[in-house]
Amino acid sequence: MLKLVIGNRNYSSWSLRPWLAIKQAGLPFEEIAIRLNEAGTKAQIYKYSPSGKVPCLIDGDLLVWDSLAICEYLAEKSPSLWPSDARVRAEARSVSAEMHAGFSALRQSMPMEINASKPYDERTAEVLADIARIVAIWESCRRRFAAEGPFLFGRFSIADAMFAPVVWRFKTYAVELPPASRDWVEAICGLPAMQEWRAGALSETAK
Repeated sequence: MLKLVIGNRNYSSWSLRPWLAIKQAGLPFEEIAIRLNEAGTKAQIYKYSPSGKVPCLIDGDLLVWDSLAICEYLAEKSPSLWPSDARVRAEARSVSAEMHAGFSALRQSMPMEINASKPYDERTAEVLADIARIVAIWESCRRRFAAEGPFLFGRFSIADAMFAPVVWRFKTYAVELPPASRDWVEAICGLPAMQEWRAGALSETAK
C-alpha cells in the first residue's frame, strides 16, 4: 500500500496538495503524520524522506518527494488526475508548475494557517500582484471550462490540488474574489476530503 508522509494539517500547504490528489483519486494509502518544528522533527522526517522535508510518498522501495512529483506519480496510477485532452492537460500542467514554483510574496506574507482569521489589509504590491495572477488563472479556467464541471478544468485535476492551499490562505486573510473564483472555492471547500483536512487542522493544538 502507498504511504504518504505529511506535516501539520494547519500549516503544511505542500502536504495538502498530494494528500488531496490521492484522496480524490480514490487510491488506498497509509498516512504518516509528523509534527513540524518540534525537537526531533528533522530526524523523524529523515526516516522516510531523503530531502528531510515533507511530503514524501512511499511505494514499496520507491520514494517520491516534492509535491508536484508525487502528484505526477499518482497520475501514473490514476490518469484522471489530469485532463484527458492533450492541449488542456498541457495548460493544467503549466498552471500547476507556476503555482509550484512561484508566488513567493504570497507564501511569505500569507502563510497557510487554517485555524486563524487574519483580515490582511496592508498588502504589498508584490502580494497584490500574486493575488491578481492567481485570480486571473482561476477566472480564465472557469470561463472556458465551467460547462464541463465545477473545477478549474471541469473535472477535478492536479491543478485544483495545487491551488487548494491558496483557498485556505484567501479565507484566512479575507481576500475578496470575483464570482467565478468564489464558485470554484465553494466547490473545492465542499469536497469531503477538504472538509476532512480542515477538521484535522482545527483539532491540532501545536503552534
